[in-house]
Amino acid sequence: MKTILEEGVNILRQGDSDIEAVIAPRHEEIISHLSKYIAEIETFNPAYGLVGTTDLKELIIKHILDSLAPLGIIYRLLVKMPSHNIADAGSGAGLPGIPLAIALPRFYITLIERMGRRAGFLWNTKASLGLSNITVEEGEIERTAPGSFQLITFRAFQTLEPKLLKALFRACAKGGCLAAYKGRRKKIEEEMAPLEKFCGSWEAIPCPVPFLEEERHLLIITPP
Repeated sequence: MKTILEEGVNILRQGDSDIEAVIAPRHEEIISHLSKYIAEIETFNPAYGLVGTTDLKELIIKHILDSLAPLGIIYRLLVKMPSHNIADAGSGAGLPGIPLAIALPRFYITLIERMGRRAGFLWNTKASLGLSNITVEEGEIERTAPGSFQLITFRAFQTLEPKLLKALFRACAKGGCLAAYKGRRKKIEEEMAPLEKFCGSWEAIPCPVPFLEEERHLLIITPP
């Protein structure tokens, strides 16, 4: 497990100078925490249905490395913002929120999950890993206080539609934005075409995942 995880993290470091700057000083600590997190997922996945795979290699590549692939993009967004509060909407197993929290300990991340059992897993994982920069909120992003977060991430989330987009924008603080983990550029363009009138702007930034032969992008959407 550690070998492919470390290899993947090293590939991300080599491909982005900000990822290198963030990870290099704490490399061993980050790998250790990610390894413990993977073990937590493996332990609780059969009961809680956290991820759709039981294959360790697939878990590392498609979930952990996928969550970290846009780390440099997210870091560059956050350092320009007046506060560093992040929400991970529909967090599920804590993806991408927990890998981001492990890599970015000075940024605060709220994992928002509506399913009680999965929220319980997130609380347990926070305690097990000693992640003081994480909090867990059981519920839906639509019910959070307005203007709570500078950045809202989501991955494996439902297709965006106007009502949901407006709810996500409502939770954004002034100057904030959404960061959606997405796949092919063509599909992003199709999804965003009917939504452009509800947005300020959007941009799909490539973020290749090590060992994954699939197109991946981080979709940045700003409120109108």
